[in-house]
Amino acid sequence: MMRKGLFTASVGMLLLASSALVQAKDFGTLKFATEAAYPPFNQSTPNGKIVGYEPDMVAEIAKRAGFKYEIVAQKWSGMIPGLVDGKYDAVIDAVTVTPKREEVVDFSRQYTVSVSGFVTLKGSAVDTLPGNGEVVLADDEAGMTKSIDALKAKFKGKTIAVQVATIQADFLNKYLADVATIRTYQAGPETFADLLNGRVDAVMASRTNLNAYVKKHADTVNSTGYGFSGGVLGQGSAIAIQKNNPELKAALDNALNSMIKDGTLKQLSEKWFGENVAPKE
Repeated sequence: MMRKGLFTASVGMLLLASSALVQAKDFGTLKFATEAAYPPFNQSTPNGKIVGYEPDMVAEIAKRAGFKYEIVAQKWSGMIPGLVDGKYDAVIDAVTVTPKREEVVDFSRQYTVSVSGFVTLKGSAVDTLPGNGEVVLADDEAGMTKSIDALKAKFKGKTIAVQVATIQADFLNKYLADVATIRTYQAGPETFADLLNGRVDAVMASRTNLNAYVKKHADTVNSTGYGFSGGVLGQGSAIAIQKNNPELKAALDNALNSMIKDGTLKQLSEKWFGENVAPKE
């Protein structure tokens, strides 16, 4: 009787598992949009292949969630509107979760923590910024006042480059636009090009992106000054999807949670960033 009971239970569990598989959402082939110009998150190789942290991450998510996918290159400025209009199913481009963005799109759970900072030219007037790498959180009122006042003194009359429609652009316009010229660019590489050419005094971007650039140009640029997190800079990067798609969100979240738990996301982070920027469980 006990064996029969165990057999019956086992069959029941198999039937439930089989039913779950049958009822699993068939997403078809999902289209992920990215900039393909924001290393090490994403970048295009000479032969047109899109590589980076996010393409590797999506490949692993697809394996675990059981869907097919393609990644397409799009301009950043039109990426969120394109998602809303249904041109693609998701966006992977170091998109930081902010209340403003949550009004128009939904997000998966976060897959990186978020800190933004500055890069300057060595030997320039703003070669070394105050802060020495210290990270200041937006809810630290005293810390924000101290750090912003110090940066204002250093950036007075200077020009800071930033990619258009980014959280860093929002930060600069909120805190430093009264003392510095904020110059926006359509693509991240354009900001660094003008820094090297001396047309701007600094670039603001995510530290993960800045670290990759500094590593390649260590003789000419510095990652310097305070880092900032929270507030208009949000809390971390996540996959943006259309509103009201709970099945896709659940599939992405479950895969990401398992990748964080078993250390896969940490390994991808260390591969592409040289450090672990994956969130904790």
